[in-house]
Amino acid sequence: METSVYNLEGKKAGAFTLPESMFGVRWNADLVKQVSDSLLSSRRKNVAHTKNRGEVRGGGKKPWQQKGTGRARHGSSRSPIWVGGGITHGPRNDKNYERTVTKGMRAAALYSLLSRKHKDAEILFVDSLVLAEPKTKLAISALAQLSNIEGFNHIFSKKKNAVALVLSSKNRETERAFNNLGNVEVLEARNLDPITLLTYKYIVIENPAVALEALPKTKKDKKAKK
Repeated sequence: METSVYNLEGKKAGAFTLPESMFGVRWNADLVKQVSDSLLSSRRKNVAHTKNRGEVRGGGKKPWQQKGTGRARHGSSRSPIWVGGGITHGPRNDKNYERTVTKGMRAAALYSLLSRKHKDAEILFVDSLVLAEPKTKLAISALAQLSNIEGFNHIFSKKKNAVALVLSSKNRETERAFNNLGNVEVLEARNLDPITLLTYKYIVIENPAVALEALPKTKKDKKAKK
């Protein structure tokens, strides 16, 4: 499975053979759904918190005597059925939303998404994303050049979640250059996850020979290497 590799000027710079184990995987919607939901749940910030009847202030005195008033019996004004009382079954910040995702499942979902996006021509491979200077205008110019490549004309025209730039290794200068662009995300290949692939329309992978080696591996890949 051979693909073209481009430079930042939008011109073809070579070719690269993609591993079938990463880009030739069948689409598994159920697995992708399960993994993405679990990852999003684990990222959830548990902020909402309500007080139950034991935490609401006041209510120590019985509202009225037990019998003889003709009214219903009540023991506390902090009861959930009273205005200003405690909340029953409300959101609590001590609830645990973390979900376990095994490395194998995460890698398998990642490969399924990579295969799907490559089939849909939404993954672009470039030889380098290193800019002459860490300036936003150079970053915009680079994306404009890449948008001249056939099939990637809208790589920078989307206002939200346009493209994720996957670096083969950490590069602070490149990160600084693209930092001011709200529709672009820059990350290292080792940090690529299914959520990023689902969020951004286009994926640009730098130096695929090195970047793909940094991606998480499935058990089959590990056994094949041995």
